[in-house]
Amino acid sequence: MSMMTPKFLLAQRLADLRAELDRRGLDGFVIPRFDEHQGEYCAPHDNRLAFLTGFTGSAGVAAVFRDRAALFVDGRYQVQVREETDTGLYAIEHFHQAPLKDWLARTVKPGERIGFNPMLIPHRWDSECGAAVRGKGGEWLALESDPVDAIWHDQPDRPLGAITPMPVDHAGMTSVEKRRLVAERLRALGADLLIEAQPDNIAWLLNVRGRDVAFNPMPNSFLVASSTGAVEWMVDSRKLPNDLAAFELEDVTRTDPEHLLERIGGLAAGRRAVIDPDFAPAAFSRAVEQKAGTVLLARSPLTEIKMVKNEAELSGFRTCHQRDGLAWVRFLAWLEAEVPRREAEGNPVTELEAEARILAFRNGDPLFVEPSFRSISAAGGHAAMCHYAAAPETDAPLSMQQVYLLDSGGQYRCGTTDATRTTAFAPVSAEIRRAYTAVLKGLISMLSLQFPRGTRGHQLDAFARRALWAEGLDYDHGTGHGVGHFLSVHEQAQRFDKRVNDVDIEAGMVTTVEPGHYEAGVYGIRLENQVEVVEGRHPGFLAFRSLTLIPLDLRLADMGLLSLDEIRFLNGYHMGVRRALAPDLDGETLQWLLDRTEAVPLPRLPG
Repeated sequence: MSMMTPKFLLAQRLADLRAELDRRGLDGFVIPRFDEHQGEYCAPHDNRLAFLTGFTGSAGVAAVFRDRAALFVDGRYQVQVREETDTGLYAIEHFHQAPLKDWLARTVKPGERIGFNPMLIPHRWDSECGAAVRGKGGEWLALESDPVDAIWHDQPDRPLGAITPMPVDHAGMTSVEKRRLVAERLRALGADLLIEAQPDNIAWLLNVRGRDVAFNPMPNSFLVASSTGAVEWMVDSRKLPNDLAAFELEDVTRTDPEHLLERIGGLAAGRRAVIDPDFAPAAFSRAVEQKAGTVLLARSPLTEIKMVKNEAELSGFRTCHQRDGLAWVRFLAWLEAEVPRREAEGNPVTELEAEARILAFRNGDPLFVEPSFRSISAAGGHAAMCHYAAAPETDAPLSMQQVYLLDSGGQYRCGTTDATRTTAFAPVSAEIRRAYTAVLKGLISMLSLQFPRGTRGHQLDAFARRALWAEGLDYDHGTGHGVGHFLSVHEQAQRFDKRVNDVDIEAGMVTTVEPGHYEAGVYGIRLENQVEVVEGRHPGFLAFRSLTLIPLDLRLADMGLLSLDEIRFLNGYHMGVRRALAPDLDGETLQWLLDRTEAVPLPRLPG
């Protein structure tokens, strides 16, 4: 959560936008959180939704009409959005339960002209929202320029982060080998081209990394790959150094993205082009069709290849998690010593200080590059906001009377980490103990699970929620997401969620497992481990192996509610954490690790 925009300024910006829409003869306009790559994070230049509404979350969309406006966010942001925006200006809607397309179908009036920026919404949104608007007798209009940009007079420049090579010993495959795999997939689909907008896919394919967007070590660019193996990379040449000897770009054509749509139309004229309906701009499909090309809507072959990691990538993940585990243990040991002492002195540790401290511990590692997302350092009721980010005006003290949640990760040159721990500095209430135990049981259930090949994420999601459901509890977010290899910490398309997912879980995938429970304004609990999918104990079955090496705080749990198998799992997990980290620790930090990984005595069986 950054510095919140004053409400009078939000009202002025909304009035300015409505005046601009009136000047263009429009009755409404859709403003997504997306940039031109439909990614989760965007550069300051592209954060139009935050500029207009004040909402700084990573997912959302607004619809502004002459006489009404709505802002759509998912369950992670229902608390945050009401703090950051003016609910007198915007009705708050649920992104999934009451999506934009349904809202348009309910509210559009005959004859209304609704505009959108076709570079900022994916094909599926264009199709579904367009059908909703036209179904009510309205017009759905792709605009050549963005009305928000017209009123954003101090809009930041486009990013020009430097592009660097990704060594093959970290990548595990040469770019040429990867391009051959993509060409084979295209031929199998009967396609001539792949038109790609996802920066992580492009960076993975070309073995490059970049610095255009915070937390995302890849350059913003576009790419067209051919079934012959040829590749054209639409990238701003100012991001590349003069000396390209360390790159694998000898047979890659590079063009300027200034005339992107014209170039895409020319390449696709009369040809069959694969476009991802969820992660490519609607403008791409329109450009292909205008040149008599055929659009094949399908998940990008790059996405499908990339989400199953090769052995070098998996080795890198294991390495960076061992390093990240050391940073976490040093942080947690420091925190447990400092919070009681500092509170007693009247100079408490704060959320921002804690966030800075874990970053400092990571910065000591030569392979660490940057955080993989803005850390969620949340005390007490702030932890109930799933994507809370501390700011000077909200920076709360860590107190002996409250739980503390830290969701934090790192970008290392050999991989990406993401983990969450919830802790406390004094005994917690029965209510918190009950919820924490259910969350812990959900984590154990997933980490100890064996499941048959062909299983999908939505079929596993309930294992994480079962213990919570038994207590009448739940959480309004997914149970886990894919993780990129020194790329995006949120990698599609594999995930664990209540929503149906069409991806089979495969050996070599890397995901998170993160059940939780939240009481608005009071507390939040989440426990998160990153895992790799491995072969199971029996033929035809798979399982999860934890990559995360951080102790779980069992002082918040009711150990009497854990089964014998659950206690054995915890003992085994903690022994693995101890073996991995203890050799690199000493003194009080080592003693803290030994204490927190001490085996739990097994209960005696009757008789």
